[in-house]
Amino acid sequence: MPINFMSKLRQILLATTVTALTTAPAFAQDIRIGAMREGSSWYVFAATLERLIEPILGDNSVEIIARGGGFSNPMVVQGGKAEIALSNVATAVWASKGSDIYNGMAAPDIRALVGGLNSVHIGVIAREEFIQKRGTSDLKEILQSDKPVRILMKPVGSSAVPAAKMIFESLGTSVDEIKSNGGDVIQVGTSQIADQMRNGKADLYIDTMIKGHPAITEVALTNEVAFLDLPQESIELLERNGLIGGYYGPWFEGQEKKTLGANLGTVLIANAELDEDTAYQITKAIIEHADEIKSSHGAWSTFDPSTAMKPENIGIELHPGALRYYREAGLL
Repeated sequence: MPINFMSKLRQILLATTVTALTTAPAFAQDIRIGAMREGSSWYVFAATLERLIEPILGDNSVEIIARGGGFSNPMVVQGGKAEIALSNVATAVWASKGSDIYNGMAAPDIRALVGGLNSVHIGVIAREEFIQKRGTSDLKEILQSDKPVRILMKPVGSSAVPAAKMIFESLGTSVDEIKSNGGDVIQVGTSQIADQMRNGKADLYIDTMIKGHPAITEVALTNEVAFLDLPQESIELLERNGLIGGYYGPWFEGQEKKTLGANLGTVLIANAELDEDTAYQITKAIIEHADEIKSSHGAWSTFDPSTAMKPENIGIELHPGALRYYREAGLL
């Protein structure tokens, strides 16, 4: 074969290779985002993030997982079912350390990308009819009584469930004792919560209190309710487990003043094996488009990107890609 033909062939192959490399997406790793169901503030965040990062990562490179929650999402990321996910700061810490709350499971390979996204307070709502019947709005008095009480919460997977059990423990009771006193602990999906309260099937409702939370908004609009402060004993135990005591609201109908709860925090986490450049680009997109994130839903309106990397807002180790971005941006 003539030498000049071989030379031309090599030039063509080299040019083809260079073209393929330069036209391929810079970040080829597909990203699954662990969120919650459609309509939730976490789903809205994930959808906004998808719009921000898909042009960078490539068409059809991002998928939202519309299930899970603050408690389960660290294990979703640890198990490789999602590359990134929203988590509560407290649950990320519990999972990374293999806390007893996770019943022998641990997530040592989760890392933080962006923290301080919003405040997520554990709070308690009571039907006003129940308060009038009991003659008290003191949660400590209610739970330490041997009188029956029916408590409503979401299923396992929600951060509210282990937090509720801590509240019970701090006041010397438990799910079993509540049931033995003739009460009940009812766990249903979010779509059923308002009906349960409206139909008088529950007395107390324990959940994560987020501004604009659709289920809580519906409960407050369709029932006469009161928002109860957490007792000091409960705050102290929750704080020993990574939450931060503080006030939330008033955000809802019937919440006439600020209410004492305990903040779980919200952080976007990633698997440690996520490509460093991809983690960098996701972090950069959120920080540099913070206004779009904040305007997407009321729950994110207080996000301050300048505090997104603070230890108290992330709870766990930063991903190297996020760390690189914060350093380059002068935030660390």
